[in-house]
Amino acid sequence: MSAWDGIEEFVIVSQAGSFTAAAEKFGASVTHMSRAIARLEARLQVQLLHRTTRSLRLTDTGRLFFDHCSRIVEEREEAIAAISVQGEPRGHLRLTCSYALGEKFVAPLVRDFALAYPALSVTVDLDNDVVDIIRGGYDLAIRTGHLEDSRLIGTRIALRALITAAAPAYLHRRGKPADLADLRAHDCLLGSSGQWQFADGVKFRPKGRWQCNSGSAVLDAAIAGMGICQLPAFYLGRQLEKGTLETVLDDLKPADEPIWAVYPQRRHLSPKVSLLVAHLRTQLQPMLDRDDSPRRSTATA
Repeated sequence: MSAWDGIEEFVIVSQAGSFTAAAEKFGASVTHMSRAIARLEARLQVQLLHRTTRSLRLTDTGRLFFDHCSRIVEEREEAIAAISVQGEPRGHLRLTCSYALGEKFVAPLVRDFALAYPALSVTVDLDNDVVDIIRGGYDLAIRTGHLEDSRLIGTRIALRALITAAAPAYLHRRGKPADLADLRAHDCLLGSSGQWQFADGVKFRPKGRWQCNSGSAVLDAAIAGMGICQLPAFYLGRQLEKGTLETVLDDLKPADEPIWAVYPQRRHLSPKVSLLVAHLRTQLQPMLDRDDSPRRSTATA
C-alpha cells in the first residue's frame, strides 16, 4: 500500500463536507470514499473526521493534516499545469492585500481573472497588517513601499502617488504649512501608517487627535476640516478637482511609491501566480491613473 493512498479522497471529502458529494466529485462510490479514509486513519493511527448521521467535520488533527494534504494535491495540479501546453491556472489561489487597494482595485481585477479561468478558485483576504504569507499559506500578496523579506520574490506591478492635502476651511483657519517645521504645529489625520513620506526619502511622524486605519475615514475627516492628511492619490483625485481639498507642501511631494506583487520563491513558476501577476501588471496602473488627480506625476510602472 502506498503512503499516498487515501490522501486525495480525504482532501475531497474534507472540501465537499459529505461522502456523497465527495464520491460524485471523485467519480467513485460512497463506500470507496469511506473505506479509503478509514484505511488512512488506521495507517496513521489518528482520527481525522468526526462522523455522525447528519454531519461530517474535521478533528483538530484532521484540520492540520488537511492543510498540508490540500497543498500537496494542489501543487501536484500546478506541476501538471506548468508543463502542459496551455498551462492554465487551476486549483485554489489565496491572496492578501490592504483594504483600500484591495476593495477598489485588486479584487475587481482578480475577479475578472477568475472569470477567465473557471478551473481556478480564489480567496482574497483584505488586511492592513503585513501578514506572513508563507506561514499563512498565501500564494500572493500586494504590498507597497520597501520589501524586506528575503524569502519572497517581488514584481513591481504599478506606482501610486502620495498627496498631502487639507480642506480650504482648515487652511484658512490654521494657515498653510510652508515646510515640515510648520507641519509639526498642525493637526494631522493619521491612517494605518505611522509615518508620512516626503521628497528625498524624508520621513515625518505625524501627530494629531484623529486616527483610523480606514483611508476613507481619514479622507472624510479631512473634508470635514479636522486637519491635514496624506493619502494615495486615488482617494483624493476627485476631491482636488472639486476643490473640497487642496494640496499642501507640493515642493516636498515624495516620489511615487511602488506597488509590488510578492510571493514565496517556491511558487514563482505556478501558472496561477505568474499569469495573475502579469494581469495585474497590465491592468492595475490604468485603473489607478483614472482615479488619480490630474496633478499626479507622469511616472508609470
